Amino acid sequence: MGGLSSESLVSISSAVKMEGTGTPFRSPAVYQFVIAVLATSIRSFTDVRFHGLSRIPRNGPVIVVSNHISNLDPIFMVQAARRPIHFLSKKENFENPLKRLVMTSTGQIETFRETGARDALARAVDVLDAGLALGIYPEGTRSRKRDPPYLQRGKTGVARLAARFPDVPVVPMVMVGTQNMMSPGSKMIRLWERVEVRIDEPINFAQWAASEQGGGLSDGDIGRLSDSEDEMSSMYRRFTDQLIETMRQMGAP
Repeated sequence: MGGLSSESLVSISSAVKMEGTGTPFRSPAVYQFVIAVLATSIRSFTDVRFHGLSRIPRNGPVIVVSNHISNLDPIFMVQAARRPIHFLSKKENFENPLKRLVMTSTGQIETFRETGARDALARAVDVLDAGLALGIYPEGTRSRKRDPPYLQRGKTGVARLAARFPDVPVVPMVMVGTQNMMSPGSKMIRLWERVEVRIDEPINFAQWAASEQGGGLSDGDIGRLSDSEDEMSSMYRRFTDQLIETMRQMGAP
């Protein structure tokens, strides 16, 4: 199957009905310094193995997605990307003054569950409009499971953002071993534990939608989809489920 036409992609993007806040998003300058410090310290004191680093675009808008099993996961995602990543983060991470300073000085996005994260998704649109990197955990939260499999069903916010920006690459990433280095609920970091960060080839929503293994859509299907919220919701669910399955096949514990 060939690719979808530019008119179809515009139609899908418009049908998502997701707009930014209108306030330009800028990555704080201090974030670059933080990344440089983290990169050096992590290499010096941990046994972290990265696989597929070249698959993450160094410039331009990108959505990086990963499983989430430890509070250390964002640190390794940023180190792998070698560029600032802006995450959707729960409001509890902004309540402690020190944590709030860290979150705001690195340009993280506060999420309020009671509003269904609508405000956060609008700010996420601003991030991608600014040509920056957005980090998302499709599961919506860190896994609370004590035993594998830890991977949970994904939420469809990632699919909505991917459809809103159908040409922006989505890069699947998997963390293996971070829960051993720092287990949920613990403040102890076991620096000797090995961690693997695996990165798959990027795919954008336009490629997925046109693929027989993905959405299997043609230009003729797009009008029907964009006129039906139920059809759009079903498409978001298929994209999200396949994304979670990709991470499972990549070895997400």
